[in-house]
Amino acid sequence: MDDEQSTDGIDRRSFLKGAAVAGVGAVIAANSAAAADAKPEAGAGDANRQGNKFITRPGSDFMVDVLKSLDIPYVASCAASSFRSLHESIVNYGGNKKPEFLTCLHEEISAGIAHGYYKASGKMLAIAAHGTVGLQHAAMGVYNAWCDRVPMLVIGGNAVDAARRRPGVEWYHCMQDPAAQFRDYTKWDDQPASLQHFAESTVRAYRMAMSPPTAPVMISCDLDLQEDPIHDANLTIPSAAPPSPPVAEAEALRAAAKMLVAAQNPLIVADRAVRNQDGVAALVRLAETLQCPVIDLGGRMNFPSSHYLCQSGNRATLVRNADVILMLEVADPWNILNGWGDPWKVARRTAKPDVKVIHITLAEFLMKSNYQDMQRYQPATIGISADAHASLTPLLDAVKRELTASRAAEMAGKADGLRKGHQAMRERAHVEAHYGWDASPITTARLATETYEAVKNEKWSLVCGETFSWPRRLWPTTEYHNMLGHSGGYGVGYNAPASVGAALANKERGIFTVSIQPDGDLLMAPSVLWTAAHFKIPLLIVMANNRAYAQEVMHLQRMANLHQRDPRTARIGNVFDDPAIQYASIAQGYGVWAEGPVTEPAQLAPALQRALKVVKGGAPALLDVVCQMR
Repeated sequence: MDDEQSTDGIDRRSFLKGAAVAGVGAVIAANSAAAADAKPEAGAGDANRQGNKFITRPGSDFMVDVLKSLDIPYVASCAASSFRSLHESIVNYGGNKKPEFLTCLHEEISAGIAHGYYKASGKMLAIAAHGTVGLQHAAMGVYNAWCDRVPMLVIGGNAVDAARRRPGVEWYHCMQDPAAQFRDYTKWDDQPASLQHFAESTVRAYRMAMSPPTAPVMISCDLDLQEDPIHDANLTIPSAAPPSPPVAEAEALRAAAKMLVAAQNPLIVADRAVRNQDGVAALVRLAETLQCPVIDLGGRMNFPSSHYLCQSGNRATLVRNADVILMLEVADPWNILNGWGDPWKVARRTAKPDVKVIHITLAEFLMKSNYQDMQRYQPATIGISADAHASLTPLLDAVKRELTASRAAEMAGKADGLRKGHQAMRERAHVEAHYGWDASPITTARLATETYEAVKNEKWSLVCGETFSWPRRLWPTTEYHNMLGHSGGYGVGYNAPASVGAALANKERGIFTVSIQPDGDLLMAPSVLWTAAHFKIPLLIVMANNRAYAQEVMHLQRMANLHQRDPRTARIGNVFDDPAIQYASIAQGYGVWAEGPVTEPAQLAPALQRALKVVKGGAPALLDVVCQMR
């Protein structure tokens, strides 16, 4: 290229002079005007160039057609050169609609938004990440999704042909095998070599991601494949309808039903078991038929906490007395039957030695050897490799066939005792929540209670907030959307992006979204606040600001006590209170309405009402509340 004249036809000296005089905004406008005035060669359709020619239809246009066929609503992404052509095709050729380019300021945020969006809506998003460094940024968010069995399509930009790579940075940001760093925690990946290959592999990836057990998938997207013109006039996009989930075999369900009907003290434990309100209703019918208490571990909202058979707070007693336990997609079945002494690392059996276990799970279909998310091995008396959600109604039918009139009457006789147990559990939680009610810093129980009082008249969804146990103990859930569960992999930095993703999905469904946001988690990805502000995503963020990594404080205290040393030093490295971080100022800097810090209990309810008004007006709001460690 000539030093003084660019291929755009813009004089370099004039460009620099304009930049100095008019500023960046004027230069962008001038550059856009120059592009608009450029005269393409005869027959050219747009301003995409190849050498001295224009490209009328780049490969990235067809890639957008493929994404549109999958009904993917958003591509969450931090912009980057390795998918610049795909980005341009999304916003211009695709009209920036289904998919819409959702601007994120960090790739981990992109993954977290996709994670939360799916859990709120059941629809998969795509994320685009740049070469080596962007994928490395996204990695923890993708791993969280893997552990939480959440699908997303990861599009990794890459330049395969070394002879066509731009010198310098592009080499540092390219890989021979981009998916290698993700392969242990994605379900499938491919690096297409042609546009037809891209169409077939992307559709295959979508089907695999959305088929239970759901999980992330990855497609490496070659830069040249995006930017080169389409030469094949016979490109096709295959159908993408996901297959039906696998239902348990009738014989296995019959054996499980006989065992449950014969049990004197059956127990149901549900984790990531159901996917929607129909699944919640099916589990309620099963529990009522058996008059069987349910422990909801909270991977999803499986069972209404207001129902008398929801006995999650009585877990220890129920497990100890159970003779048959039905587990539904339980991530850690060993931990249900055993206790663990820390720091001595001593296991103790908490369930009966002869308890019978029925486990309906697809865990074996997604296990890989490197990352240890499969937890300790726990054999089942009846192990059923099937989708728990899809198998609930057939299991109920099998139970009904096994029930005699006399046995059904016996089971119905348990209802009064179970109602009393549920009531006692709720009253105990209420009493315990009021310990230190007027204390300052504000107790986490009061924070949870006051937040519920503020939103209880809305069609609410608590999308994150289970760092503390209080919302699950105190908030009366009835609908699947009420609580979305935890991160899966417990990678810090999940809550804020996932909350924004869930709030985006809930905005489209008319659901009020609230998040009880840990402070350490927000510090990992605070720029997600800009995305919430820019896209006007209504979200009430209530900061649980304990000014520390509270769990790590407790770990150091435990170690200090074990070593007979001063536990007060546990603050070092774990507490960020000198100076105190001003979360309201951070949020305001990103364009989010914010207030705080709220330090006195009497200030909390009025401040929540002010924040609520902002969110109901269609914008995000953050309330910084200084609270106790736990």
